[in-house]
Order: sequence, then C-alpha cells, then structure tokens
Amino acid sequence: MTPITDQIAGLTAVEMLGHFERGDLSPVEVTEAALEQIQLHNETVNAYCFLDEQTTRVAARQAQERRRRRCTLGLLDGVPVAIKDVFMVRGWPTRKGSKITDDSPAPGDSPVIASLRRHGFVPLGKTTTPELGWKGVTDSPLCGVTRNPWDPAKGAGGSSGGSAAAVSLGMGALALGTDAGGSIRIPGGFCGIVGFKPTQGRVPFWPASAFGQLAHPGPMTWSVKDAALMMNVLCEPDARDTTLPGTGIDFLAALTGGLKGWHVAFSPSLGYVNVDPEVAAAVAAAAGHFEDLGAHVEEVDPGFPDPREAFDRLFYSGAANALREISPEHRRAMDPALVRVAEWAERLAMLDYLAAINERAALIERMNGFHERYRLLLTPTLPLAAFDGGLEVPPHWQDERWPSWTPFTYPFNMTGQPAISVPCGFTSAGLPIGLQIIGARHRDEWVLRAAHTYQGIAPLMDHRPALFGQRRG
Repeated sequence: MTPITDQIAGLTAVEMLGHFERGDLSPVEVTEAALEQIQLHNETVNAYCFLDEQTTRVAARQAQERRRRRCTLGLLDGVPVAIKDVFMVRGWPTRKGSKITDDSPAPGDSPVIASLRRHGFVPLGKTTTPELGWKGVTDSPLCGVTRNPWDPAKGAGGSSGGSAAAVSLGMGALALGTDAGGSIRIPGGFCGIVGFKPTQGRVPFWPASAFGQLAHPGPMTWSVKDAALMMNVLCEPDARDTTLPGTGIDFLAALTGGLKGWHVAFSPSLGYVNVDPEVAAAVAAAAGHFEDLGAHVEEVDPGFPDPREAFDRLFYSGAANALREISPEHRRAMDPALVRVAEWAERLAMLDYLAAINERAALIERMNGFHERYRLLLTPTLPLAAFDGGLEVPPHWQDERWPSWTPFTYPFNMTGQPAISVPCGFTSAGLPIGLQIIGARHRDEWVLRAAHTYQGIAPLMDHRPALFGQRRG
C-alpha cells in the first residue's frame, strides 16, 4: 500500500461521506483501499472467511455512478461494510463457522442487510465467527483462528472477532456484529475499536437468534460517530421481526450536548471481579475524564451478585436449542466444547431454566431502579487484555469456559441494556483496553452521546496497529 492508500483505508465512514460530497474521493477508491488491506493482512489475522470481489466492485461502481448523477440511495451510499457470517446476504452463503453448513447462497437478506442495501452500502464480505457465534473468542472448525491486529499471537476476542479485526486494520469502515454475552464488546475491547450493543430488540434480528432475548445485533466501528450513523440505518423496522418497532431517533443528532450535570456511577469491579492492575488504572483514568466533562461521578457498585449461573443456563440452553436437530454424526464435526455445553443444557430441569428467567427479571428490575439515580454506569469492558489465540480461556485459567473472564459483559445481555466498549488506553505490552459505558434500557442515545463526548477529549483514533501500515516484501 502507498501512504495515500493507507490514509483512505483509515478514514471513518463519516469522513468518507464528506469526501464523496466534495468529490475528492469516490466509492470505488475507498472500496479498493479496503480490498487492498484485506489482501495484505487477512492471511495474518483471518478476519474474513468469504469474499466476492466481483460483487463488491460492482456495488462500488453503482454507488459511484449514483453519486455522479446526484441520486444517492441513503445515509451510507458507497461506504464499505464488513458482515459477520451469521447474517443472511442475498446470493452469499451463511456458514456460521460450521462444517455442518454448506455454501448454498442465501435467498434473501436479513433485516439489517436489507436496511444497509436500501442505504447504498458496499458489501465487502463475511467475517469470521466461532461456530454458531457461541463463545467469547473467534476460532472454529471451519475457519480456524482469528488473530489480534495489535499482536497476532493473541486472539481477537469473539464472537464478532472477524468484524473487530477488520475495522481495526481498515478492512472496512463499518462492520456488523452480534452480542449475546459480550460478542460485540469483547472483541471491541481486545481490538481497540468501538463496539455497541443496543437495547435488546432495538435492531431487527431475523431469523431469530437461538440465544433468544440475550442476543443483540449492532455496529462495530472506529469512531462513536460512525456507530451512531450506522444505528440510524440498522434500527429501521422490518415486518419479519417480532421485537420493538423503529424509534425514529436520530442517533447522530443526539451525540451533541455534552455530559454536564449527569450523574454517573463508576464500578471498577461490580463488587466481585478481579481486574488486572493495568486495566483497572486505565479505566479509572477514563472515569476521571467524565468528571472533567462536568459529570458527577460516584464510585458505587450496582449491588447484584455475579449472575453467572443463571446466564449459563440461559445461554447454553440457546446452544442446545441450536443443536436440537443435529445428528450425532454431524455433532462429531462440530466444536467439541459447543457440543458439551449444549449437552449440559439438555439435562437441565425445566424449573432450573425458569429460575434463571426469574433471576434475569430480578436483575432487570434492579438495574431499572439503579438508573433512576444514575444515568450511566462505567466499568471495564474486560478484566484483562487479549490472551493467546486459539484458546477459550487464558493459559492456566481456573475455569474452562469463556464467561469466567467476561464478567462485565454478560450481565447486561441478561438485562437487555445498551452498552458500548470504547478504547481508553493500552497495556505496557501495547494491547488495547476498553471502557464499558452502560445505560438504562431504551436510552441508547445517552450511551452513544457519552461515548462520543469521552472520545472527543481522549481520542485514540489516530493510533492504529503497527500491522495496519505494513507492506509485503
């Protein structure tokens, strides 16, 4: 890549759209820059599992022609987007990281893809996911391991690890992810990007996730402003969805106004999490910036015990639901750990599952009350930095399952609250650290506004992985 191409690949979507309006860059040029980054770095990080460059280039040329004729389609016309391989894209396969799927083309688009298409996006390809998106790291029997752009010996997190790696390396300005236990925010934190989990049901999701009301589609971007722009598109209603209707909120317009006078809670540990000292220091410093912005920050825990047991019952029951019709022969071709957790959930008693639903309801009630006093809750996104790729848990860890190291993310899937991971620093080894900002249910615009305002005084957007600018040879 040339320095000019590097600059193009590093543009945010909002910046690209500004260049398009001025006529000094075209959709073809930004798409070619993204494709060149993919050619240079995908072999190293394994962000993409499916590419269709002919379709991508046709879409870019069509967007360029619309701009030439001044008849653009919508908010994203000409912007390249990476798509997690759990969403249906018309004419492309949906493999979900699984050998038991085939490469049959999807007959139609998922709701979010239909919305993006109405707004003129350029589809770049499908990004890697663990099998059926079931865990907090990204490796699968079909696609292998996705690696961290900041240190390829480390993992990218998951399950939207491919999307996070793609955005970090300029392999697409925008990306789609899903989050049923942290799967947008975990790789967002590990890869140093913005990952936003909206209120559950805010973004249409069809076919419905096996993980039920834990699951949220959402944007993964380099800037909070891009996440807000993407939300304006993704929230458009779809007749196939059974959750909330569209809100009519302009999330971009809602970014302004600052945080002066807001009451904000900061919980360094939720009262029960052991946090790496470097992570703890960076997140505490970020919380201090909220004071600088005029917010009233109080260190306080939300006051609930670790809901891990209830989460396991709900989440792994979703895995069992996904595998309910999978034969023993096909299960032998799947991720063995996924099969084990599904079989564990198959043995749950109905009343055990219902008890987990009751605990989820109580947690929602508690957090609803908490947010009557505090507009936001700040925590680390994760208690540790990225660890070795290809492992579900860090080396010598005390627990074999991934929720043991994601205690800040899964509680807020249970509550369905909006939550964002935004970069707030780096470890001494140069690995990203994420700040998580959580808001009351249906107050997505407050979370985005807070993250955008924070990013304005603590910007890390000019700091890309060293791999970003490296060239072969």
